[in-house]
Amino acid sequence: MARSSPEINAGSMADIAFLLLIFFLVTTTMDVDKGLQRMLPPPVDPTQPLPPPIKERNVLPVLINSQDMLMVKGKPCSIQTLRQQTKDFLTNPNNDPNLSEQPLFSERLSLTESEEKAFKILGDIRVSRGVISLQNDRGTSYNMYIKVQNELAAAISEIRDDLSMQKFGIKFSQLKNEDQLDAIRTAVPMRISEAEPKDVGGK
Repeated sequence: MARSSPEINAGSMADIAFLLLIFFLVTTTMDVDKGLQRMLPPPVDPTQPLPPPIKERNVLPVLINSQDMLMVKGKPCSIQTLRQQTKDFLTNPNNDPNLSEQPLFSERLSLTESEEKAFKILGDIRVSRGVISLQNDRGTSYNMYIKVQNELAAAISEIRDDLSMQKFGIKFSQLKNEDQLDAIRTAVPMRISEAEPKDVGGK
């Protein structure tokens, strides 16, 4: 008579599989999508009056067409010169009437709370009213758009470094004092307006 083989007790296999599933879920790292670090402005409050219109001289229009060609103030520009052009526009060292206005803190009609603090820390310095208006075509490559953004942000960072070196003797990125950091940010704000893509340079 043949001997019957004993049956394997598989009752706990489901529990083991469940524990393994939990283990792998807990220990596995998930890839997180990386995006651009941009803080969007808050929605406009309909109960508040609209701000006064910005003078044309205080706007630096930067356009990227569908062929990734760059135009600044309606003239062709290269990515290599964009940073310096942006710095010249925002600082206006020669008081050019075609570049942004540079009023002193004391010349302003009124100061916000953050501007008053910056005034006390930095003194009566000139602050640009310039705004960078960045607009791209729907056919603009992502790589070119990021390059332009980087150059614009780098120009503002260099202006902040220059002011920080002048006032505190160290670069903006090395400052530890929060009041000093806020004062530099107020004096050199990151004013980059990004418009909705549209057909600005053909197909």
